[in-house]
Amino acid sequence: MERPRVTMLVGLGNPGRAYARTRHNVGFAVVDRLAAERGGAWRRRWGAAARVCELPCAEGRELLLVKPVTFMNRSGDAVGPLARKRGIDPGAVVLVYDDFDLPLGRIRVRAGGSAGGHRGVQSVLDRLGTRDVPRIRVGIGRGARGREAVDHVLSRFEPAERAAAEAAVQTAAEAALCMAEEGVETAMNRFNRAAREQQEQEET
Repeated sequence: MERPRVTMLVGLGNPGRAYARTRHNVGFAVVDRLAAERGGAWRRRWGAAARVCELPCAEGRELLLVKPVTFMNRSGDAVGPLARKRGIDPGAVVLVYDDFDLPLGRIRVRAGGSAGGHRGVQSVLDRLGTRDVPRIRVGIGRGARGREAVDHVLSRFEPAERAAAEAAVQTAAEAALCMAEEGVETAMNRFNRAAREQQEQEET
């Protein structure tokens, strides 16, 4: 199957200083990392409810970075219209977001599936009309026992957690580039295997 010329990488998060660098905004951190590393500029274009950054990739392909400004639970209101305006198929939209059920610092690449209770993801799936949307899940852990989930996801990483969080952001950025340049299956094989090997090493 021919790979798409344009891959839309959507970092999910909430706009505004109050949410900056929170666990829930790790998707923003990934796309910001790619934009900074590749000298990209963020703009508002095509009347979108999002900030966008266009980056060239290998073999004439393009990576369109997207940060919705609709707030998390309405992310689909930005992603759906933008994908249609650019003629981007849902299979070429990649979501990157925080995952409460993954240990801190781990990532997982998937070709599709349910939202797993993540309202931002569900909003996008609803607007695109399919669950077959690739994604990169970035683990933020469950936090202290007894802590409310909303308090955990909207908190910032503790000093002792920052190295693991930064490493996960970097790995997720590399996985996104792999998805754009080599395809979803290659990224799944490469990065999910690396995550399994890391887990096995930690358990021995």
